[in-house]
Amino acid sequence: MKKLLNSLYILDETAWLTLDGENIVCKCEEREKFRMPFSNIEDIYCFSFLGCSPALMGKCMEYGINISFFNPNGKFLARVQGKTKGNIFLRKAQFEKFAEPPILLAQNTVAAKLSNTRYLIKRSMRDNPQLDDDGALSQCVSYLEEGIEQVYQLNDKEVIMGVEGVCAKSYFHIFDRLILQQKDDFRMYARTKRPPLDPVNAVLSFLYTIMTSMYTSALESVGLDSCYGFYHALRSGRSSLSCDMAEETRCIIERLVLTMINLKKLSISDFETQESGAVYLNDDGRKKVLTAWQEKKRTTIIHPYLNEKIPLGLLPFVQSALLARYVRGEIEEYPCYLLK
Repeated sequence: MKKLLNSLYILDETAWLTLDGENIVCKCEEREKFRMPFSNIEDIYCFSFLGCSPALMGKCMEYGINISFFNPNGKFLARVQGKTKGNIFLRKAQFEKFAEPPILLAQNTVAAKLSNTRYLIKRSMRDNPQLDDDGALSQCVSYLEEGIEQVYQLNDKEVIMGVEGVCAKSYFHIFDRLILQQKDDFRMYARTKRPPLDPVNAVLSFLYTIMTSMYTSALESVGLDSCYGFYHALRSGRSSLSCDMAEETRCIIERLVLTMINLKKLSISDFETQESGAVYLNDDGRKKVLTAWQEKKRTTIIHPYLNEKIPLGLLPFVQSALLARYVRGEIEEYPCYLLK
């Protein structure tokens, strides 16, 4: 259980929520784990197989407390919402704000992405100083820092996207240097997406998709439309806002991929190459990556804005809740996630 921003997160897969008077009661394997009054609770996010009792759902609807249900992996399943607290006003505010979004949103998003990328490179340099013997990594860090300064000097989203693209190209040009083991099997010369053309790109694409899906679930759970974003262009079938939000946390995926390769948790036998040249994870490879991702989600981080410890797996939900507060006008600026 975790309480953040007046929201209650039920993380135990065996938890069952029920009602006792004016209290929310959580039971695990028939034993009471905790009870909590309804006061100061605005939303409940339930990541368990069992869910909650109809009586509790009815009481939550009476108090205007929304309940969102997910499977333990974070896939959004359903949302129970009472008539006293609809999200049409939140979505209306979202459509109005993002129709002509403040340029600061795009600037902060790209700056956060580049800053977190810089953090990953500098951490790798600190752990393995020899990687920068020719100064290529330091040069990339300087390039990223210049990019951060540039985006705040620009007022055109398309130009900002150009700066981001050039910085990303520079970053992935040196990404191969961060791979320290299994160099014969894991090489990366450029970022290739549709389709991925090497094992490194295959894992990156797979995990980027999962991260974006998590943001889709999180955004829908707080009542935002995951398809109507402020940075990526609108496209039928694409969750543009999820793509926007995922930008600032891509570095988490990239770090995990490097760790799995360098610790030899993945091998070339975990991939298959199609006749077209596309490379994908096979069944065993997907299981390994998903297992590592589940373990990663359970690690604890200190959220830089809230200054509280949270499981990494809750980060998309916390960021989505903060974005909802920004859209509603409760905070002046959306706080992007920054590694420190």
